[in-house]
Amino acid sequence: MEGYIKNAGLGSILEKVRDQERLSLEDGRKLYNCPDVLALGYLANIVRERKNANDAYFIYNQHINYSNICTNLCKFCAFGREKGDDLAYEMSVDDVRQKVRERLDEPITEIHMVGGIHPDLPFSYYVDIVRAIKEERPGVHVQAFTCVEIHHLAGLAGMSVGETLEVLKDAGLGSLPGGGAEVFNPRIRELTCERKLSGEGWLEVARTAHEHGLRTNATMLYGHIETIDERLEHLDALRRTQDESGGFLAFIPLAFHPKNTAMSEHSNTTGINDLKNIAVSRLMLDNFPHIKAYWVMIGPKLAQIALSFGADDMDGTVKEEVITHMAGAETSQALGHKTLIRLIQEAGRVPIERDTLYNVLETF
Repeated sequence: MEGYIKNAGLGSILEKVRDQERLSLEDGRKLYNCPDVLALGYLANIVRERKNANDAYFIYNQHINYSNICTNLCKFCAFGREKGDDLAYEMSVDDVRQKVRERLDEPITEIHMVGGIHPDLPFSYYVDIVRAIKEERPGVHVQAFTCVEIHHLAGLAGMSVGETLEVLKDAGLGSLPGGGAEVFNPRIRELTCERKLSGEGWLEVARTAHEHGLRTNATMLYGHIETIDERLEHLDALRRTQDESGGFLAFIPLAFHPKNTAMSEHSNTTGINDLKNIAVSRLMLDNFPHIKAYWVMIGPKLAQIALSFGADDMDGTVKEEVITHMAGAETSQALGHKTLIRLIQEAGRVPIERDTLYNVLETF
């Protein structure tokens, strides 16, 4: 296999991977530009198995999107709506409570909750919806509010980000999801999400969350107008932040879905593009414990293959995912845990049901 990797032009990177030496941005460029995706997969799998052996994780979770009313209206988003739009909605605290009650018979361990940057809802609303979830399901882990939302909530509360996080923690917040990172580069943000919190602002909220004992995830939205260098700059910023704080749990590459967005002239990502981003992420983010193949965005079949291209996590059961499906995703709204187990086993991996913090609940 060594000769095969050298023939692909990746011999020097193979040596670095074996020696557990950090890859440079130039190495990253070489990986992205390599046409041999199997060579990339081989390299990424070395790191994947070193960190996570033959294990592949999933979680029994529920998604709640409390409102799609948003002042940012990013060009790549099909979810956000102006207030008064026919498709705009917001849930009351009781609506959120009812969503939780509807699934009390299922062994859900995580409720994942995000929404738009709402112009009117008071800070007390966000505290109340977290508290309501914990009242209905005391044992559940609430992973809620992206770094962008947290920055907005701090402004509503008239408090620092750290103080805001402490209030939410007291209400029952357990961790932050990774959304809103998009691509950190200012050029991309100016062209696609000019009203959104800056990339540096996103990283600062993540650092603050880590300082306050909250673990978070991180994402990158790829496959629109970003360059390879801008992707690598994004990964490097995450890697440097993780060096400082150590608080990131998982990285989730998110494939852009153009339908119903202001960028609908772009094409969907290809399978090769998806696998490359997962493999390069695993190789560049040497200090991230987990890389997720989010089946909602790339489909269960490709997520299954991704388990041999650097990914060690397929996310979870989800059910009623709204954001990606409004952008034209044709994947299911939910996968049963038995299906996830079968997909992982067929891929030659050991299915591990985890909680949000990657504690093992059951090995299949």
